[in-house]
Amino acid sequence: MGIISPELSTRVLVPLCRQLATSYDAGIPILRTLEMVSKNTRDKQARAVIDSMGLAIRKGATLGQAARAEKDRLPPLMVELLASGEVGGNLDVSLRDIANYFEERQRMKRMIVGKSVYPAIQLTAAWFLGTFALMLIRRTSFTNTSFSLGDYFDFYLRFQGAAMFLLGSGVVTSIVLARLGMFKWIWGYVATHVWPIAPVTRRFAMARYLRSLSLLIGSGVPIVRALERAAATCANPYIEQDLLKPVPLVGQGATLVEAFAQSKYLPPVAREMLLVGEKSGKLEQSLNKAAQYQMDEAIQAVNIATRVGEVVISLAVAAVVGYIVISFYSNYLGMLDDIK
Repeated sequence: MGIISPELSTRVLVPLCRQLATSYDAGIPILRTLEMVSKNTRDKQARAVIDSMGLAIRKGATLGQAARAEKDRLPPLMVELLASGEVGGNLDVSLRDIANYFEERQRMKRMIVGKSVYPAIQLTAAWFLGTFALMLIRRTSFTNTSFSLGDYFDFYLRFQGAAMFLLGSGVVTSIVLARLGMFKWIWGYVATHVWPIAPVTRRFAMARYLRSLSLLIGSGVPIVRALERAAATCANPYIEQDLLKPVPLVGQGATLVEAFAQSKYLPPVAREMLLVGEKSGKLEQSLNKAAQYQMDEAIQAVNIATRVGEVVISLAVAAVVGYIVISFYSNYLGMLDDIK
């Protein structure tokens, strides 16, 4: 469970869902499966969710009802797939789809983090080394004989302490705003409209949406409900709002292609795959292909964004080094003028 959202994190859901899928696929009844998974789960919050679902089933609830009772801590996609799989008699397939889906999301997150490590190290080093050198140049000169390195270190540590306090205050403020449901709108606007973050955000959001929609339709969820639940997986309120606009049109009998004609974020390739899927009767497969295409595009966008970030940070470091060198020689030449 994250500090921003009460929903279980992907890191926790990956082993949890895979254990559920493997145990149930081996022929173990769902109640016994939940008990086994609860014993093997290290995360306390995940164990509480599983135990609560097991208790509800013992009292006569269905698996779908037990999952919906935990909707604040379980992702909407997981709740819908569990319910539809139970009703349709293909719970084993639904559990495998859920496990595969969250494993894909975990790989996606690891890939993003891996691509971001080097730029983050560059930025951190640039901040600490750059501020140290800049302040040292400003506080010293060749004619200043009263300079104390110990006093400078004390001053520098106080400066960094104030900077870390401001950073921590920003993080705490972000968490509070997230708990109030406001931060997602602020960050969502930046992530949707500011380059180079926007291409990455849009493509990953569409990959999740199309993959989720494919799974929901394949599990027998009604198309209107599938569209609503799939939109919730985008993790971006602006894109989610855009993808929810076609839902009433589909409910009135419009085709998916007609309903999504005015969508700002659905890419042309996805529209073409919708058309092919509707005409061929293989909508699930077409959506899955479109999701894979968007994932490939998202990975390419991440590569471009990280390269751009590396170049920008390198240029910033070069500018700081250049300023330090110019300041050093300015002081040096000023000292020579004074001697003359």
